[in-house]
Amino acid sequence: MNNKFNLIDLTINEDTLNNVVKRAKKRDIIIPTIEQMKNPNLIPEDIKNKLKNVGLWDINPLNLFRISWKNEDTEFGGGFGKVNYITLPEELTGVKAKVIALVGKWFPTGAHKVGAAFGCLVPRLVTGQFDPTKQKAVWPSTGNYCRGGAYDSALLSCDSIAILPEGMSNERFEWLKNVAGETIKTPGSESNVKEIFDKCWELRNSGEDLMIFNQFEEFGNYLWHYEVTGSAIEEVLTEVMDDNSRFRGYISSTGSGGTIAAGDYLKKKYQYSKIAASEALQCPTIYRNGYGEHRIEGIGDKHIPWIHNVKNTDIAVAIDDEAPMNWIRMFNESEGIKLLKSNGVSQDIIDKLRLVGISGAANIISAIKFAKYFELTKDDVVVTVLTDSIDMYQSRLSELNEERGEFSSYDAYGVMERYFKGINTDYFKELNYNDRRAVHNLKYYTWVEQQGKTYEEILAQWYDDSYWTDIVEQTDKLDELIKAFNEKVRELKEV
Repeated sequence: MNNKFNLIDLTINEDTLNNVVKRAKKRDIIIPTIEQMKNPNLIPEDIKNKLKNVGLWDINPLNLFRISWKNEDTEFGGGFGKVNYITLPEELTGVKAKVIALVGKWFPTGAHKVGAAFGCLVPRLVTGQFDPTKQKAVWPSTGNYCRGGAYDSALLSCDSIAILPEGMSNERFEWLKNVAGETIKTPGSESNVKEIFDKCWELRNSGEDLMIFNQFEEFGNYLWHYEVTGSAIEEVLTEVMDDNSRFRGYISSTGSGGTIAAGDYLKKKYQYSKIAASEALQCPTIYRNGYGEHRIEGIGDKHIPWIHNVKNTDIAVAIDDEAPMNWIRMFNESEGIKLLKSNGVSQDIIDKLRLVGISGAANIISAIKFAKYFELTKDDVVVTVLTDSIDMYQSRLSELNEERGEFSSYDAYGVMERYFKGINTDYFKELNYNDRRAVHNLKYYTWVEQQGKTYEEILAQWYDDSYWTDIVEQTDKLDELIKAFNEKVRELKEV
């Protein structure tokens, strides 16, 4: 493996590591391995028994073991089972292909970003590169990642600073008040990432002892999704597919470039599958090198993340943000639910629609576009992800009602015709080699000119395929370091 670019630095700082081990001893912290997150059957029984008395969102270090797609769907005391997912029926999607969506609600914090944050923080802890007894962890984000980072920091007894745009939903800010050490609001909304990066530089130059975990450039984010989300999807496919089935594609909003990394894992298992990147039509950075503001929180940030393997992305799909905003109304207002029932959607599916947040709705719409564009049949399977649930957007539902009035039966019919039955293949683009290269080149302006990356490395991302495989080849080494760290903590307890 070529460590030339130090993609995930696993160099050990023994002096600082001693401080981290002492803190873990004091707080009774055990860190799960990536393998345990993929397969909770490997979690020790005594930890599973203790979790029976722990709430899913509790600030308890045991909840590190719940950073998994396989939590029982309960708010308190749950164990582990199969991957949480929904199979969306034709009555809802309008396509014969099987559309599957992994469910993020049953992670601690109610969103899968807690896993990405773990992937960024833990390598620095178990190597002693980050000292929670002296440094603060800074989590720049457009929403759920800084919540996940603040939560992981609290579980691991690290002081934290959460940074997110002032235009994000109230639920995020209210929750952060009780978890993050400090919350900084930057100007704008979910697409204003430059302002977040500017705040990071301000903090770097402040002289305060802190470490910034930038999800857009931290390869721990890529690795966690590649290994944990990728393998979870593979398990679901093994469960739902028969001899006639074909896995055709993975659809993910682009956000930080982490979640879409699961597509790289899936392509190695299913070489003819495709990866589709979903973004807001109002901010079509991949689709049209565009920019702008939109309402699909947490995605579409007017730049290309450093950790996005663009060369492996086959399709760009742009979604009008009016579509997911109307979908969440349909799924959560009485007249919408009534119309869904009359269109043959079962009560079981209707009960699960509260698991769909705004970006999740956009992902499903992109998956439907994918199925329509490629004229998929009943034997075809596509997969996407529900990052969070409607729990994060109750304030948005209230705002929509204040802005537009009560969601009436007439509104429901209009939404059904336009934003469900009316889904078409507009703003859907297959990316050829030169298209992908053009998108990759956009990284230069953000990362080389502004954020200190090198010209040599941006070329390596494109021309050297081992660049991306080197990242995931560090998984076993990281797990070894986690086990060694836990053993140091145990030995210290016995002294």
